[in-house]
Amino acid sequence: MKKDYHFFKGFLSGWAFMLLIGVVALGVKGKIRGEASADTGDSAVTQESVNKLAEIEMMIDAYNLEEVDKEQMENYMYKGLVAGLEDPYAAYYTVEEMESVQRSLNGSYKGIGVLMTQNFDTNEIRVIRCYEGAPAEKAGMLPNDILKEINGQSTEEMTLSEVVNVIQKGEQDIIELKVLREGESELLTFSMERTNVEVPTVYQEMLDDEIGYLQIIEFDSVTVSQFESALEELEEQGMEKLIVDVRDNPGGMLTSVCDILDQILPEGLMVYIEDKNGNRSEYTSDEEHQFTKPLAVLVNGDSASAAEIFAGAIQDHNVGTIVGTTTYGKGIVQTTYSLSDGSALKLTTAKYYTPNGNDIHKKGITPDVEIELNEDVESQNVIPMEDDNQIQKAISILKEDESLLQ
Repeated sequence: MKKDYHFFKGFLSGWAFMLLIGVVALGVKGKIRGEASADTGDSAVTQESVNKLAEIEMMIDAYNLEEVDKEQMENYMYKGLVAGLEDPYAAYYTVEEMESVQRSLNGSYKGIGVLMTQNFDTNEIRVIRCYEGAPAEKAGMLPNDILKEINGQSTEEMTLSEVVNVIQKGEQDIIELKVLREGESELLTFSMERTNVEVPTVYQEMLDDEIGYLQIIEFDSVTVSQFESALEELEEQGMEKLIVDVRDNPGGMLTSVCDILDQILPEGLMVYIEDKNGNRSEYTSDEEHQFTKPLAVLVNGDSASAAEIFAGAIQDHNVGTIVGTTTYGKGIVQTTYSLSDGSALKLTTAKYYTPNGNDIHKKGITPDVEIELNEDVESQNVIPMEDDNQIQKAISILKEDESLLQ
C-alpha cells in the first residue's frame, strides 16, 4: 500500500471514544505561544481572561462550602475552552485519559470488555458490544444496555472518556454498573472484576454454498492480522464467495482499514483527505493483492467513519455489492496533538472523500441494495444467521453473481 503523507497524520472515530487512528506531536514554538497570550481581539486566552480566572478562583477559595480539587478545576478550564468549539468530536485529554486511549490502540487493555458509544444529544451511554469471555459478558450485560451508574455515581453528566477512565484506571478493581434494559422496569445491577481483556475484532464462519462470512467489529491495531488470519482460514475451507459485515462498526484506525482494503482492491485510490486550505493526502492500494471473488458488504446506520471508508472504497471500485441501510455519515477527520506535559488536544482538521470524490459527512453511504432489518428480529441482542434477512439477502446476491458467471 502506497501512502502520501504530505498532510494527514491522525484520525479519530469520535463516535466511539476508544477508536483512535493516530497521534501526532505538535511542536509549539515560542512565537506561537507569544501570539496565543497576546491581548488581541480575536484571542480567547488574553491577559484579561487570565486575570478573570484568577478572580474566580479566589472567590471559590473564599466562599465555596466544600473542598475543591485544584487539578480537576485546571483540567476543566482546558476542557471548557475546547467545548466552546461546539464540536462533539473535539476534546482535551488529560495525561491519564490519553494513556487510556493509547492502551486501547494495542488491542488489549485492563477493563471489563465492552464497547460503548455516547449520544451527543442526550449524553446517553449505550453498550454496543460485550466481548465474548470478558467480565461484562460473563456478568450478564448485553448490547443496547444503557449505562446509568458506575460504582454508585450517575453517568448523566459524565463523558464517555470519564466512564472509560473509571473502568480502566479507577481505584476499585471491582466495577459495579447499573444499566437500563429494554423490557425491564427497574435498573439491573452487575458486578465484575476488572481484568486484562484481549479485544477480538474479527469473527469468521464458513456458511453453505462455499460462502465465507467475516465480521469486522472495529478497526484497531490488531485487526489487520486478525483479518488476514480469518481470510486465510476461510480460503483453506474452500471459500469461493465472501460476505464482510461492518454493521455496527463504529470505525477505528485509518491505517488498519487501508491495510485491509489493500488486500481487496486493485491498484488505485482508496480514500483521500483535504484540510481547510485544500491540502490533499491520498491513500492508494498497490497491485500485489486483490480479492477477485464475489463480495458483498453489509452496512447499517451504525457503520461509521473507518467502516464507511471501507464500504465507500469497495463501492467506488465496483468490486463488491453494498447491502443494508444508509451508513452513519461521519466523514470528518480528527487529529490528536500531544502537548508538552503528556496531555493532548483532539481537533477536527479535515474531511475525507471516497475514491470517486464523494463527501459522505452527514449523508452516509447509500447501499447498492437497500434492505431494512426485519422488525421482529431488530430488538434481539443475538440474531440467528438464518433469521437475519440482511445476511440472507447478501447470500442470495452472491448466489446470483455465481449464476451470472456460469
